[in-house]
Amino acid sequence: MDSMKDKNKHKKIRVPNNLKIALALGSGVARGFAHIGAIKTLNKYGVYPDIVTGTSIGALVGGCYLAGRLEELEDWACNLNRMKVFSYLDLKIRSAGLIGGKKIDNLLRDRLGNIDIEELPKPFLCIASDMVTGHEVWLKQGNLVDVMKASFAMPGIFPPVRLHNRNLLDGALVNPVPVAPCLAMGAHLTIAIDLNADMLGKTSNSERGYQKVLGFDMLEEGALPDKNQSFLNRFSITRRLFRRENNSASLFGVMFSSLNIIQDRITRSRLAGDPPDVHIKPKIGHIGLLEFEKSQELIKAGEEAVERKMPDIMDAIKILTPTIENWD
Repeated sequence: MDSMKDKNKHKKIRVPNNLKIALALGSGVARGFAHIGAIKTLNKYGVYPDIVTGTSIGALVGGCYLAGRLEELEDWACNLNRMKVFSYLDLKIRSAGLIGGKKIDNLLRDRLGNIDIEELPKPFLCIASDMVTGHEVWLKQGNLVDVMKASFAMPGIFPPVRLHNRNLLDGALVNPVPVAPCLAMGAHLTIAIDLNADMLGKTSNSERGYQKVLGFDMLEEGALPDKNQSFLNRFSITRRLFRRENNSASLFGVMFSSLNIIQDRITRSRLAGDPPDVHIKPKIGHIGLLEFEKSQELIKAGEEAVERKMPDIMDAIKILTPTIENWD
C-alpha cells in the first residue's frame, strides 16, 4: 500500500491551458522560506501558477520565482546563520528605519539585475501600504527590486520606499495574504499560502512570550560566536536594540512582536472576506520570525503543507475544468 502511495506521489496533474491558477504568497519574515518548498512541490505535481501575488517576504519569494531565481534563493537561504543575518543589518539610527537596507538592496540587485515586473513571464503583483493614507497599494509595474523592497519595508525597521509619488510601507499592514488581487486579475482558482495560521504551533511554547515570536534575541548569550559577541557588545546601541536587559523585551523584539500581532489579526479578517479556493497552512508557528537559520526546516514544512492539500487542489481543478469555458 505504501509503495503504491510512493508511486503516485508527485504524479503530474493535467491542468487545462485555459484554467488560470493564481498563487497568493503571504507575509511572515523568516517563515517565508516555507514558500520555497510550497512552490517547488506544486511544480512537481505540474501545477504552475499563471498569476502570482505576494506580500512582504511573499513578494520577495514570488519575484525570485518568476525571475527564475528560486533555486538560487534556496541555496542562499540554506547557508544563512545568525552572523550572516546580522551582517546585512546596516544600522541607521538617525533615519526613518533602524536598518538602512543598502546591503540588502545591493544583494537583491546583484542577484536579480535591473529587471522590471513587465518583463516577468507571468503577471506579478506586490502589496504595499501607503504611509500617509493607509491605503492598500497594488504594485504591478516598475523595477522588481524596488517593488519588492516597498512590500517588505517593515515600519520602524526599514525606511519607507518612495514609489509612484507615494511613501510605501510593508504590505502586511493591510493585506498579509493577497487573495483579492488574484480574483481581480482573472484567476479561476486561487491557492493561498498563509504563514500565520498555525496557532497550535504558536501556543505550544507560549510561556516564552514575545521571545517565541522572534525565536531569539540577536545578541543573547550563545546566539553568536564569542569573538563576534564581544565585538558587538562594545557598542551600547546594539545592546539596546537587540539584547534583553533584566529579562525585559528588546526594542527590536517589541517591534517584531507588534508586527506579528497585526498581521495575525488582519490575516483572519481579510481571509474571512476573501477566502481562497485552497488555503494552505504550513505548520511553522513554533519557528520564530527571525529564525532565518531554520530555512531547511521551513522549506520542508512548505513541501509537507502542499502535500496535505493536493487532494483539495486536484478536486478544485476537476470541478472548475468543465465550467471555465463559460467564464471567459
